[in-house]
Amino acid sequence: MADSSDPRPPLAEWILECYDRLCAQTADSDDHSFSRDQAVEILLDADGLALEPEDATYALTRLLERGYVYEVDGEFRITTPEK
Repeated sequence: MADSSDPRPPLAEWILECYDRLCAQTADSDDHSFSRDQAVEILLDADGLALEPEDATYALTRLLERGYVYEVDGEFRITTPEK
C-alpha cells in the first residue's frame, strides 16, 4: 500500500500491524465490514499489540486517513491491496 511518491512519512510499524490484524479478522469473516467499536475491540484483543483504547483509535484514524480502510455508512472496510 505504500506509495513511493507520497511525501508523508510511512506509517509506524505498530499501525501497520494493526492493519494486518484487521485484514486477518475480516478474511475469517463472511461480513467484511466492521464498526469503529468492533475495530477497536479487535485491536485491543490482539495478542502482541498491547494497546490502550486511545492507541487503537489513533491507529484506526491513521489507517483511514491513508486509505488502508474506508468508511461507508458508519462501517469500515479494508481497502484491497494492489498485487
